[in-house]
Order: sequence, then C-alpha cells, then structure tokens
Amino acid sequence: MNNVQAKDLRAINRRFTARRAFNGIFALLICLFALLMITPFIWMISASFKQQRDVMSIPIQWIPKYWYPDNYLRVLNIGDTSSTNYHFLLAYWNSIKVSVINTVISVGTAAMAGYAFAKLKFRGSKVLFILYLSQMMIPSQLTLIPRFIIFSELNLVKTHLPIILPKLIAVSAVFMMRQAFIGVPNELRESAQIDGAGEYRTWWQIMLPVVLPTLGALATVQFLDSWNAYLDPLVFLSNWRLRTLPLALNQFISEEGTQYNLIMAACCLSVLPVFIVFLSGQKFFIKGLVTGSVKG
Repeated sequence: MNNVQAKDLRAINRRFTARRAFNGIFALLICLFALLMITPFIWMISASFKQQRDVMSIPIQWIPKYWYPDNYLRVLNIGDTSSTNYHFLLAYWNSIKVSVINTVISVGTAAMAGYAFAKLKFRGSKVLFILYLSQMMIPSQLTLIPRFIIFSELNLVKTHLPIILPKLIAVSAVFMMRQAFIGVPNELRESAQIDGAGEYRTWWQIMLPVVLPTLGALATVQFLDSWNAYLDPLVFLSNWRLRTLPLALNQFISEEGTQYNLIMAACCLSVLPVFIVFLSGQKFFIKGLVTGSVKG
C-alpha cells in the first residue's frame, strides 16, 4: 500500500466515523423529542391513578405511591364509587357505532369512486373530478346551518343520521384512493379483462388487494376523524342518549373541573381506542400515505 492509498483510506475512515457520529447525535435528538412529546401522556396516565391531593404535588410523582383504580370506576359509574352517572359507557357505544359505520361505508365509497376516476375513462371525467374536488374548498362549518335545516325538516335530528350521512362520502378519501389506483399498472386490469373478468370483479379481486395499504391508512384516518368529531354532534345531538364521547367528556370536565384525577381517567378512557386503532394500522398508515402520494 503506497502513501496515496493510505491517505485515501484514512479519509474514508474519517468520513465514516463522522457519519456514524452524526447519525448517533440525530438518533439521540429524535429520542429526546419523542420523550418530550410523550411526557404529557405519561403524566395523564399517572395522574389518573392518584388521589386529588397528589395530582399537583411538586416534585411530580411519575409513579404513584398509592394506586387508585377506583377513579376509572367512578368515571364509568361502576359499583357504588360514584354518586353521579355521566353515561360514559353509553357515550362509548355511540362513538364506536358512529365511527365504525362512517369508516366502513366511507372507505367503501372512496374505493369505488377512486377506481372510477382513475381507471374508467368516460367523457367529462376530468371535469367531473375537478368539480368534485372543488368541494374541499367549502368549509364544513359553512354548510352547518343548511344541514341542520334539512335534517330538521326530515325529522332526523333525534337520531345519529345527521352525523353519519354527511361523512359517508369524503372528498379527500376519494382523492387519496384515486392516487393509489393511478399507481397500479393498467396491465393488471387489462389482463383480468382478457380472462373474462367484469369491471366489478376486476376492482374487487385484482385492483383492491394491490391498494390494501392505502385502504388501511384511509380507514385509520376516517375512524380518528369520526371519533374526535365534536362540532357536528354538539349541534345535531340534543338528546343525552345520543351523545358521543367528546360531548360526554366535555360535560364531565365542566362538572368535575377540580377533580383532575377523575378528568385524567376520563381522558385516558377516551384516547384508548385511538391508540389501539392507530397502533393496529400504523404499518398501513405509513405505507399507504407514501403509496397514495406517488403517481405512477
């Protein structure tokens, strides 16, 4: 090995060492940032198992000295631990019912409409898609009063239909599925049609499995959007038996404003389904967003 080769080797080693050091520092910063983001959730869970006098103690007891799971029983009104029934279980069921219905139907309609706009070429399809997409420029708050008048005339305000029907067809979901289907090669569709498959069978058995990650990501987004909805349920659901979880949580906080341990227990219960759904669909969520954003 001559001097030139030795010098090049030392330069490569220095660059490699510098890159490893940079990657290590970057990973450390990411971990610190993640810890900073998760700290409020850790405090929320910790406070939900404490007594009221221990919640605001300084320094913070991240691990409670004494655990009080009765806080959750009081929120859910299980047993004789609470004198007030906030109907959290009923609100839980209402939120699950509305979110599941909205998610299943909106994902199904988005998959069909997205496939039609991406693969079925008909006269005026591009103009129709642009007009359809232009609805995203209209804020949902702008149509709140007209929707309320329409549903009132149809005598639907005493049901969950006013917060279900408008979300059955989501413009952003259709756009996302259209981008996913555009990335699928046309040869797959043509091969299926050569083998005698109809349009519906091609969509169901050939095209839909290819965009499954995008479907998973879309289902996650739609479920979270329905679960966290507050304004529409507040306007349309006047009966307490129809209230969803955000409304029940808001009432609970307004009436138990100083009982922070109970409020944190109620918050933990409200975000638990969100964590479960997001963690279950995290792989589809990341892959689906990347797939749907690339035009093939």
